[in-house]
Amino acid sequence: MDNQRLQSIRHTLAHLLAASVRQLYPSAKNAIGPAIEEGFYQDFDLPQPITEQDLAKIEKKMRQLLPLWEKFERKEVSAADAKKEFAWNEYKSELIDEFSGSGKSLTFYTSGGFVDLCKGGHVSEPKKEIKPDSFKLTKVAGAYWRGSEKNKMLTRIYGVAFETKDALDKHLAMIEEAKKRDHKILGPKLDLFTFSELVGAGLPLWTPKGTLVRNLLDDFIWNLRKNIGYEKVEIPHITKKDLYETSGHWGKFVADLFKINTRDGHLFAMKPMNCPHHTQIYARKPWSYRELPQRYASTTMVYRDEQSGELSGLARVLSITQDDAHVFCRLSQVQKELQNIWKVVHEFYKAFGFSLKLRLSLRDPHLPEKYLGNAGKWEEAENILRQVAKANKTEYAEALGEAAFYGPKLDFMATDSLGRQWQVATIQIDMNMPERFNLTCVNEDGQPERVVMLHAAIMGSIERFLSILIEHTAGAFPLWLSPVQVSVLPISKKQNSYAKQVVKALREVSDELRVELDDRDESVGKKIREATLQKIPYQLIIGEKEVKAKKVAVRTREGKDLGAVPLKKLADKLKLEIEKKK
Repeated sequence: MDNQRLQSIRHTLAHLLAASVRQLYPSAKNAIGPAIEEGFYQDFDLPQPITEQDLAKIEKKMRQLLPLWEKFERKEVSAADAKKEFAWNEYKSELIDEFSGSGKSLTFYTSGGFVDLCKGGHVSEPKKEIKPDSFKLTKVAGAYWRGSEKNKMLTRIYGVAFETKDALDKHLAMIEEAKKRDHKILGPKLDLFTFSELVGAGLPLWTPKGTLVRNLLDDFIWNLRKNIGYEKVEIPHITKKDLYETSGHWGKFVADLFKINTRDGHLFAMKPMNCPHHTQIYARKPWSYRELPQRYASTTMVYRDEQSGELSGLARVLSITQDDAHVFCRLSQVQKELQNIWKVVHEFYKAFGFSLKLRLSLRDPHLPEKYLGNAGKWEEAENILRQVAKANKTEYAEALGEAAFYGPKLDFMATDSLGRQWQVATIQIDMNMPERFNLTCVNEDGQPERVVMLHAAIMGSIERFLSILIEHTAGAFPLWLSPVQVSVLPISKKQNSYAKQVVKALREVSDELRVELDDRDESVGKKIREATLQKIPYQLIIGEKEVKAKKVAVRTREGKDLGAVPLKKLADKLKLEIEKKK
């Protein structure tokens, strides 16, 4: 089944949910109910609180009503007639005023006697096209009307829907597995990060282990970039308003900025992105074409004023660490630079077993007001990205309206071990910011030539990438990335002396090998369980037999027994596994 048809099924089910709730709770007021990825939701102003225990009753009502929904009838109405129909519902009345005020036509859709204000996008014959066992209501949450904390908190009911019961069952099984891998639970259990009410929601605090993981990821990317000529730069975390007014970010994202008023009466902003700062590093001096490309890399935090209801673990935070890089080059150099970034992206994601797909994110030509610059430059930049994708013999999907406001981009979509798809790395061509900041080089004829700016983030956000990686691996990071790589577990105090020798010998092989000695007076079974829960890749069990043979009994976190191994052989194995980033 194509995606558009599935979205139509989900949208129809949002209407069916609204009708069912209003039958069960006659004074309920339905607000909005769109199709979303994997399902649908509907917001309600309810006369009484409901819980997830009530979902079975609502689901049952939906299945009772479905056979009565033979088709949808569409009717265009005037604003006056629409207001009359929904005089009882202030949420619909507000939407009617908004739509009619902007010149949009108003339409009612009716099925099974249920009337709703809607622009369309349903299946034609619900009872024939929707299988009654192919959907399920999943959870209840709170949601402010129109997403504003100034408005009333409504009740949001979520559901999932697929074309068949089998597809639904597979999705529900995946959801159960995802709960076990939830980074919000696993991350603190593995002592990677924590949150504090005193610091604030959306502001993760990184422990020594979590900081080590962040630094290892950043070092990996930096070494890949350094090999192709990037240089590190550093920028402040705040800026005058003027920088973002020039770049265009102020007008576009003013509501998302944290603002600072100084005692001298100046207005500053916490940086929500790094690119405008990097333009000013390039702008510090005149450049000859011979000195291009200039490649700047900076891993730094940016800050965005997200609504508290949208914050979620590491996936949506207020402080975002970007592994950001920008290239300033001539138009003739763009394709080569893009190919270099392409290689870095694939080298990085290969180390974690992600499969990547490509999305070409373009501007929506019907909404030119959303983007900076003229159509000609946009088309030129979009065609360059198409050529790069074709040169790499990579299939791609084009997504209208998904471009950044200053330029088109290649978005890399990673599929994780549960089959979920995430947008991760991104490469963007920007011909607008160089124009706005008047960035040039002197060409062969001694004339100023406008440069092109490339934006590239490999992880995108370290926080979000780690939320994906923790769930992808269930917290079992590859050896090179594990905070503790080896746990040495003597069976009793008698083996402690030899265990310390083992730790010393392994660290001498590599001072970067992360070895932990657990010489507590506890049973070896308990030590093994705790090391396994901490996802430590290798456990070295030491008893009298190992002491006499000068070996170690090696056990993996998956419970596989590798037998007694000489220490040097083990050290060589670990070193090779780390170097190859298996």
